[in-house]
This record gives sequence, structure tokens and C-alpha cells, in this order.
Amino acid sequence: MKILVAGATGVIGRRLIPLLVAANHKVIGTTRTAGKSELLEQLGAIPWVVDVFDRERLTTLVSEAHPDVIIQQLTDLSARDSAANAYMRREGTRNLVDAARAAEVHHFIAQSISWIYAPGDGPADEAVPLDLEAPEPRRTTIEGVQALESAVTEIENWVVLRYGALYGPGTWYAPDGFIAEQVRRGQLPADKGITSFLHVEDAARAALLALDWPRGVVNVVDNEPAPGTSWLPVYAASLGAPPPPITTEQPRAARGATNAKARQVLHWHPLYPSWREGFAQIAQEGRGQANAS
Repeated sequence: MKILVAGATGVIGRRLIPLLVAANHKVIGTTRTAGKSELLEQLGAIPWVVDVFDRERLTTLVSEAHPDVIIQQLTDLSARDSAANAYMRREGTRNLVDAARAAEVHHFIAQSISWIYAPGDGPADEAVPLDLEAPEPRRTTIEGVQALESAVTEIENWVVLRYGALYGPGTWYAPDGFIAEQVRRGQLPADKGITSFLHVEDAARAALLALDWPRGVVNVVDNEPAPGTSWLPVYAASLGAPPPPITTEQPRAARGATNAKARQVLHWHPLYPSWREGFAQIAQEGRGQANAS
């Protein structure tokens, strides 16, 4: 198939494109930065330099290419600004969906997140409503997700991938990432809130497999939702950082998500079933880098 990956140079897109190419798909990858065109070519994609907020140009390009599938991997995380990322989800996705409809593209896969469910007991499945009553700044994030997912459902064949907290190379949890920096400084306390993680390689594989999944929302998370009091000390140790401070705080709706639908219905199985294996790899890679230097 001809597949358009929007946000192709992001942490998932860079891993997804080689998988699509290896599966004999023709891939077009979008980026807002002309300097990243060479990277897309090296990955095997045809580069497009386009800003998804430029509706007219985006619509023209999508109509000219007429892809069989659009995979949306758009984010705006460079400044760690939740409002900017929500705007990307809302307006960027709106423009991409409108362009898809104008070009009569009938298959659309979109990146979403899994930490948006309303408060409750136990990990949330896909039937749990979004936390639309949340206070700010969480409400801005939830409303951005709601707008994204609502727009995507306008396409005939759609899949929404509610990813867990991404870790691995290039993410905030990488040894040189924002979260790692906080942990080393002792600025991130281990609380009772539950997090569902996902390695970036598993995120990319899920997007590839979703080409054959039926219409619907899917939690794409690992098998072990865990409280901060469990995972954060392990993560800190993987970085060689001091143990984190412990708190009894439980953030709103930090309940994690279940991947039962992905595993039992869609037969998706993560390469990293638990953050434990992933964090162990971080430690191993860190030791390898230290030895090399």
C-alpha cells in the first residue's frame, strides 16, 4: 500500500517507517523541518516538508498523493508544553482528517494516549470514559485527546492507538531524557499513582499491525501497570541514580490501563512485556556506553 506517515521523524515514526518499508509498503513521511528530509530518505520514505497547520498545502499534497492509509504520529513535545501538544492533537489532526476526506482516504490510524481515563478502581479498559471533569492543566490534555479521537472516527476505517507512557531511546525516559534528569536530581517522588508503560519499539510495531486491525480504540500498553513506588526505584537504579523520595500521594486518575483487548482479541504481544525488562536494558546500554568511553 501507499502509506502517509504524518509526524514521521518523531520517536515512533523513525522506527515505524523501516517496518513499513520492510513490509513492502511505499511510504511518504511528513516533517515540518526541511533539514530532516535526508533522515526520511535514509529510512526509506519519500520526504514531504509540510506544516499540518497549513490546511491548504496539506490538502493539496494529500490529494496529489492519494495514499491508501494515513498514520498520524503527530506530537509537539519539544518545549514540554501540554497546551501546545493538545493544540497539535486538536487542530493538526482536524486538518489531516479533512485532507484525508477530501482525497477520499478511507483508512486512518492515529496516535493517542492511555492516561486519560476517568478515576476508578483498577486498570482502565477502552470502555471507560475520558476524564472530562479533570481540573486544569489535565483537562486541556483530555480535551485535546477527545477532539483527536472524535475527528478520526469520521474516516470509514479508523484505529486509535492509546499508547502507554513511552520509554526507550529518544524518549523522556532515555538516559539523556527529561525524566532521567529529574530522577538524578531527586526531583521526582515515587507516589502511588499507577502508570502503564510502553517501549517505543512496541509502539511502532503496534502501528504496523494496526493496518490489519478492525475499527476501534485500542490500549497499547505493556502487561504490568505499576505504582510509582514500584517502578521508579527500579528506573532510578537503572540510571545509577539515588533512590527517589517516597510519597503517599495518589494523582487523579493515575490508574493505568489494561491491554487485554490488544492481547486477547487482536493477538498483539509486546516485545517488552514489562517495564522491568525495558529498564534492565536501559541499565545494560548505560554500562555499555560507559565502557566504550
